[in-house]
Amino acid sequence: MRYLIVRTDVRNVAFDELASAWAHGHRVRDERTTPEPRRQTMFAEDRDAALHLARALASVGPVRAGRQRIKVVRLGEPPNRR
Repeated sequence: MRYLIVRTDVRNVAFDELASAWAHGHRVRDERTTPEPRRQTMFAEDRDAALHLARALASVGPVRAGRQRIKVVRLGEPPNRR
């Protein structure tokens, strides 16, 4: 499997937006419609490597302070190499 490791900025949510989502049962953040801005992207060939990279990126100051987050996304099988 291939994995994508992404470091993104956390979007601020206005109180009225949060209240509206809560009242109507919607999600506040939906990555499919409005993804968070990317800061850094990396690829890994297996899960262990992806988690190792994610742990390393998690040590960055803005991530530890909660202004950015790390996401690990499984992409699928690697392309055939000949």
